[in-house]
Amino acid sequence: MNKKRISWLMAIAATGMILFGLWFSGTQAATFAKGYLLYKADSAAAEDFATKLQTTDAKLSLTETETTESIQAPAEEQEVTQEIAQLPKDIHYPSDPQIGDLMGELIIPKLGASLPIIHGTDEDELEQGVGHFAGSVLPGQDDNSVLSGHRDTVFRDLGKVGKGDEFIVNTADGTFTYRVRQVRIVDEDDRTVIVPKPRATLTVSTCYPFDFVGYAPERYILVADLVSSS
Repeated sequence: MNKKRISWLMAIAATGMILFGLWFSGTQAATFAKGYLLYKADSAAAEDFATKLQTTDAKLSLTETETTESIQAPAEEQEVTQEIAQLPKDIHYPSDPQIGDLMGELIIPKLGASLPIIHGTDEDELEQGVGHFAGSVLPGQDDNSVLSGHRDTVFRDLGKVGKGDEFIVNTADGTFTYRVRQVRIVDEDDRTVIVPKPRATLTVSTCYPFDFVGYAPERYILVADLVSSS
């Protein structure tokens, strides 16, 4: 193969790579890739947290055995709860987050996922993780705290989460565990998703159907009640 032919082939390959790069950056493919890497990178944190929870269960089970039928171990439970509340130890979340701030961590045990929570739900925030609707209360507070994420990135497996499953939220104010009470499929314009609630509630939302090509017309809603905090 002569040098002229080799140069011609290299020019075609280079042009193809440039065109692919332009297409990739201008479509949802880039968003999907970013979300996939974000999701996979944070899975390790979820595994660490799951290990911590297993250790907690083992400690509490041992305490229950040693205290006969009482099942009350306030000192031990307090110690273990404090350990969980400190996770992750290398991140300091702001107590008064501003738009774009990393304000917490959403752990979904059912999926083995640990995802960053960004204050705000514009595209800039949703590209970085799970967005917290700034018009709602912070997780752990009374009323309705609303989280949203893209169905093709951080929440692509959210359809596997249903009634009885849990969400765990870490923020500057502590660790809050919610249990899903209701699963709803609503129209994209349904504003009942963000209405006030009489008790501490976490509402998690993403586009639906999950396999819909293009802009999805509905929303997959998980409504969860606060069951414990530390």
